[in-house]
Amino acid sequence: MKRILVTGGAGFIGSHLCERLLNEGNEVLCLDNFFTGSKRNILHLMDNHRFELVRHDITEPILLEVDQIYHFACPASPIHYQYNPVKTIKTNVMGTINMLGLAKRVKARIMLASTSEVYGDPKVHPQREDYWGNVNPIGIRSCYDEGKRVAETLMMDYHRQNKVDIKIIRIFNTYGPRMAPNDGRVVSNFIIQALKGQDITVFGDGSQTRSFCYIDDLVTGTLKMMNVEDFTGPVNLGNPHEFTILELAEKVIELTGSKSRIVFKPLPQDDPTQRKPDISLAREKLRWEPTIQLTEGLKKTIDYFERLLSGQPIV
Repeated sequence: MKRILVTGGAGFIGSHLCERLLNEGNEVLCLDNFFTGSKRNILHLMDNHRFELVRHDITEPILLEVDQIYHFACPASPIHYQYNPVKTIKTNVMGTINMLGLAKRVKARIMLASTSEVYGDPKVHPQREDYWGNVNPIGIRSCYDEGKRVAETLMMDYHRQNKVDIKIIRIFNTYGPRMAPNDGRVVSNFIIQALKGQDITVFGDGSQTRSFCYIDDLVTGTLKMMNVEDFTGPVNLGNPHEFTILELAEKVIELTGSKSRIVFKPLPQDDPTQRKPDISLAREKLRWEPTIQLTEGLKKTIDYFERLLSGQPIV
């Protein structure tokens, strides 16, 4: 049994991670300031005596005793990370410094949840970990893109200079139950619009691509990475099956039986045209690859949002 800290533990990915860690018999300390996290995501864990919730903003230091740190705290959708871009970059930089300082002090292994956004609007396809990216450092997305790139730099420098035991994962588009309904990400947007019979808004002509990884697959890869030895990463975690945004919209309409129409709007600034992980490294080092395909994952996610919208109890 380990004592494990999950920053951003009440968020979409963080809550699934807390749940899996508890199921494996660990003590879990969930840290969240509830900017994008929700108590609804972790309510079903609150009665577990090995689960502890602390409301805290990681831009402020905190003293804890833990064995492992999963550093997942940061708004991850453009609507939320652009709402307060200065706070977003402070979370990525100051928050990461605080967590690395904690890991150094208590000799804990620390994992950074980085992102495919470090590749920017990539000129290389699919993206491998040795690609340095194509990021606009003064664009509206840079608080997140460059924030995560700096966070990766900090992880590597603490590792090289202070021998901190680190792991870096680069998460590609992930979806599933407990996504925030208002987070503006494409899967939740399309499902909610379809369930409400509203127009489905596709930005650009819908030809831009994404690779969608179901949450259970991502958590499995995350745990494998944390517990593998002699490999710091970075490693891509995502589903290498690539879909256009238009294909996703049509698939959601089909699975929900919705009468929604697809409408097109201008593409936001610096929105990547292609995104697909090369997961050769994850296959080699972690023996990991996703097993849940898009149709199966979308059905589970649609079921979650149907219950959420109808006011039914959800876990």
